[in-house]
Amino acid sequence: MTTTNAIIDLSHFNQNVDFVAAQASGIVGVIHKASQGLTFRDPVYTAHRASATSAGLRWGAYHFGTGADAVAQADNFLNIAKPDTRTLLVLDFETNPQGSSMTLEGAREFATYLRATTGRWPGIYSGWRLKSLLGTNHDPILAKCWLWLAQYGPVAVFPQNWVTWTLWQYTDGAQGPAPHSVPGVGACDRNLYHGDDAALAAFLTPASHFGDLGTSCREELSP
Repeated sequence: MTTTNAIIDLSHFNQNVDFVAAQASGIVGVIHKASQGLTFRDPVYTAHRASATSAGLRWGAYHFGTGADAVAQADNFLNIAKPDTRTLLVLDFETNPQGSSMTLEGAREFATYLRATTGRWPGIYSGWRLKSLLGTNHDPILAKCWLWLAQYGPVAVFPQNWVTWTLWQYTDGAQGPAPHSVPGVGACDRNLYHGDDAALAAFLTPASHFGDLGTSCREELSP
């Protein structure tokens, strides 16, 4: 299996980032927290986006889902992320330590709304929560989203709802296999892409997405 280790994900917890140094070290893309719930805005999202794209890095945005109305959360996400056709879109689906957590139905509503609004299915980022809720069941809506697995171990174990993972967050900068850090950033979340450099370049052009890597049913998406 060919993988490419050139994607990092960041949030306001990552300060004083030198994106030029990160790009020079081989990083090609950044997925950044934009929003959470109904109102939260990541305070460094806009500044980091400008710096990262100026350094030649491709950009993605994620929303941390909560138990609030999923469509209203999607609106909050789009209003803050301000995606263009080159922006990767992701739903962060995990347990909310500060309140109610998003349900599978909420994830379906969020993803479907983004598809209707942007013409693209988002990725879904999760680990234990998604695996425990889905089990061996097939979810035809979430299967249209590409899978970003969070698991800090040597082997990727993912829900049967997907043929394989597209991104694998293998470390949070402390747990999981090395390397844990990136020049210009320090210790941070690092991710493997399931494919070579050329496939990663195509993946980072969201308008060309045809659903999740490895799914048998493809749907051409408009830009």
